[in-house]
Amino acid sequence: MSYDTVIRGGTVVTAGDSIVADIGIKGETIAAIGLGLDSARVIDATGLLVLPGGIDSHCHVEQLEADGSIHEETFATAARSAFAGGTTTLIPFSPQFKGEPIAAHARDYAARAARSPIDYTLHQIITDPTEAVLLEELPAVVARGTRSLKMFLTYDPFHVTDGEYLDVLAAAKRLGAMVCVHCENYDAIRWRSKALLRAGHLEPASHALSRPRVVEREATHRAIALAELVDQPIHIFHVSCGEVAEEIARAQARGVKVTGETCPQYLVLTAAEMARPGREGAKFMCSPSLRDAGDAEGLWAAIRAGTLDIISSDHCGYSFEGPHGKAISGADADFTRIPNGVPGLAARMAITFSEGVAKGRISVNDFVKLTATTPARRFGLYGRKGSVAPGFDADLVLWDASRCMTLTNVLMQHAIDYSPYEGLSVTGWPVLTMARGQVVMEEGVVTFAGRRGCFLPADPSPDAKPRSIVPDGFDAALVS
Repeated sequence: MSYDTVIRGGTVVTAGDSIVADIGIKGETIAAIGLGLDSARVIDATGLLVLPGGIDSHCHVEQLEADGSIHEETFATAARSAFAGGTTTLIPFSPQFKGEPIAAHARDYAARAARSPIDYTLHQIITDPTEAVLLEELPAVVARGTRSLKMFLTYDPFHVTDGEYLDVLAAAKRLGAMVCVHCENYDAIRWRSKALLRAGHLEPASHALSRPRVVEREATHRAIALAELVDQPIHIFHVSCGEVAEEIARAQARGVKVTGETCPQYLVLTAAEMARPGREGAKFMCSPSLRDAGDAEGLWAAIRAGTLDIISSDHCGYSFEGPHGKAISGADADFTRIPNGVPGLAARMAITFSEGVAKGRISVNDFVKLTATTPARRFGLYGRKGSVAPGFDADLVLWDASRCMTLTNVLMQHAIDYSPYEGLSVTGWPVLTMARGQVVMEEGVVTFAGRRGCFLPADPSPDAKPRSIVPDGFDAALVS
């Protein structure tokens, strides 16, 4: 067979194996893996790892907010940053707002996403699960290939009540969709925030005080218990510390189908960053909050145990300078009015490799599982994305495992004017990124002029299949 491109002599790494081999690419897909493959176009990967392109399964891109603002990170700038960091597929969020149907903004967001230079599928946010949404709109959304639903147990104006959450769980069960949950206790955060403000604690550092671990832990326990009541699998987003992961582990030990993820910010940053002088601490505000020194080791223990099996970026960038980012409510706004979120598309894989593989906490195969294979399986993309095998898309990253880099905002290549990881040293860095057979980044230079990414209709995920076990044998979801 003749190949359009051969990647020669690298160590091909999948979730299960690491072998020295050549990869033959025909068109947009991997056609063969073997030795002695040849082509007129050969990319020498000697001494490098050849990994599947990363899948960032939790990122906010060009997303409309309830106040009419739109996230600064466009699909074009997100693609540039993702490719720079070795990620080739994104899963951002299509919005819904209270008092409105899903359709109110679905067409607009689909049009924005259709201009994406990077492949993507979508999560659907659900904030107002009316009967029409659950019975009429959601079946159509799932049929179009969006098979994961995002629920918030906190935040104005996104949070849902327990009853609304149960209704969505039941609808997802009937449709075979995955439910992803932001777990923090809405009323507890509001109660504690009001007390902090009355006491004069207005600064960014009070953000962490407003939402301590117990607030996340309680909501995680509740989200799991209600999912167990319905017999609907759920995925817990952005777990910040070991004691929250323990709630997931206890449920998993009972056989409950609950999975979880964490993010690089919880592995390398701490709440102390929010106490920086002036307003600098706002750069590190995200929810759940950053925790304390030592909490990261609990997360790594949960990762090694398989309790947490995805590392996503939760990229939610707001620039520090200017009137539309962190200062949208004014330079002197109290912590409750500063937008939450940190950028991280390009940093995700490098930080995970450096903190995980380079420091001996996980294997390189585990790294592939966390950043590519498991996200593909969980969100219905496996078979096309998430591994290096014949028939899969030629989404590949040539990775220098020994290259040392110091992270800077320039390296991140995103639209945001800062990086929370500025000055962090990492070991391991992508030197070439290929998306569906096209080189889109080489030695930090990203080129994708005229490229169009594909919407990837998600297949049913085995992780979203219920156990068929309900308390006392009564399946309320079937009569909802």
